[in-house]
Amino acid sequence: MLRIITQPAEAQTELRRICDRTSQDEIVHKEATVREVLHTVKRQGDKALLHYTEEFDQVSLSPEQLRVSGTELDAAYQQVSKELLDAIRLATRQIETFHRQRVPKSWVQFGDDEVVLGKRYTPVDMAGIYVPGGRASYPSTVLMNAIPAKVAKVPQIVMVTPPGAGNKINPAVLVAAQEAGVQEIYRVGGAQAIAALAYGTQTIPKVDVITGPGNIYVTLAKKLVYGAVGIDSLAGPSEVLVIADHAANPVYVAADLLAQAEHDPIAAAILITTDTQLAQQVQAEVKRQLIDHPRRLLTEKAIANYGLIVVVDSLETAAQLSNEFAPEHLELEITEPWDLLEKIRHAGAIFLGNSTPEAVGDYLAGPNHTLPTSGAARYASALGVETFMKHSSLIQYSSSALNKVSGAIQALAQAEGLPSHADSVRLRTQGNLED
Repeated sequence: MLRIITQPAEAQTELRRICDRTSQDEIVHKEATVREVLHTVKRQGDKALLHYTEEFDQVSLSPEQLRVSGTELDAAYQQVSKELLDAIRLATRQIETFHRQRVPKSWVQFGDDEVVLGKRYTPVDMAGIYVPGGRASYPSTVLMNAIPAKVAKVPQIVMVTPPGAGNKINPAVLVAAQEAGVQEIYRVGGAQAIAALAYGTQTIPKVDVITGPGNIYVTLAKKLVYGAVGIDSLAGPSEVLVIADHAANPVYVAADLLAQAEHDPIAAAILITTDTQLAQQVQAEVKRQLIDHPRRLLTEKAIANYGLIVVVDSLETAAQLSNEFAPEHLELEITEPWDLLEKIRHAGAIFLGNSTPEAVGDYLAGPNHTLPTSGAARYASALGVETFMKHSSLIQYSSSALNKVSGAIQALAQAEGLPSHADSVRLRTQGNLED
């Protein structure tokens, strides 16, 4: 049963509990396993990958089977419907169009004092995309991770994803990867796949950046390899928070909550509303829509443990609670969503109005669906083109420009006890180049 809370203090306590729903004890226990996997793959390469794939995924592979063959890639197109292929291609166009608008531009500024300053953006050499398997297949995750790398002009994009029954990978995932510009695909998942991307093996190349969500083992592996490679973020369990007023449709709101809860038993689905009647209607509607739900057991578990309805006295209070929670997905199912938007400070993606369910953003609106979770929206943003790029500062001084600031640089260098720093400027500005 989806609980209804009316007391602000109780609501704050419950929202904090939900935000912190990943147990620290669980993390510590699993981190030891992940460290062992990373260390073993780093030392043994493909041998360790094959061992852990058999141990954790119950799939036996040979080294030659790690990489998905061209024949399998070609066959994938014959195994998806025309409707699905068209949908993948539409999403690809939409996502690429959006991300092309976000490419950082290099710039150079020529000052009047003969000083040139600038910033130069360049892509990483190789990107690694992790696509989860497990409870479902995620062609949308392929598109959302690979397309920004393609737009950033990363020369090589490789993908890893767990093999399913019969060593197969879902054909929709394979088609999406090809449409998005992935050059190499490997059938390996879990912490061992992250280790392979971070350190390289005999078969899988070492990459510069790893992106993509996964289970707790994948997330911990990304955390531990950070530094050896870059990562996008540490994705936690998914979540949606809906702010709704009297004009919201309870059928739509319930469907949106369930659309989040069906992801995972620890996904969070939260409604904050100013209307008591709507709260009760949504509670009943969630129960009704669950009756014949194909993923009923795990969805019910998520709703029971991390589902919540909060009734508040105003939309301003709703915005305040939302900001404290900093949701991954925020839906504003209210009469004037753009007015309340001014009060929203922390959210990964914001969906405005009753005709904009989160699913639009999940699949093809264009903005990325790889978003900060567990309160990280307070300081983090969605995955984007910038994730696959780095920038270098550009600095040029003429001799006269250097002469103007010579004294200040030398004073600062001497204050820090770095005489050679000072000399590197003094020798140039006084013209003393003698040995």
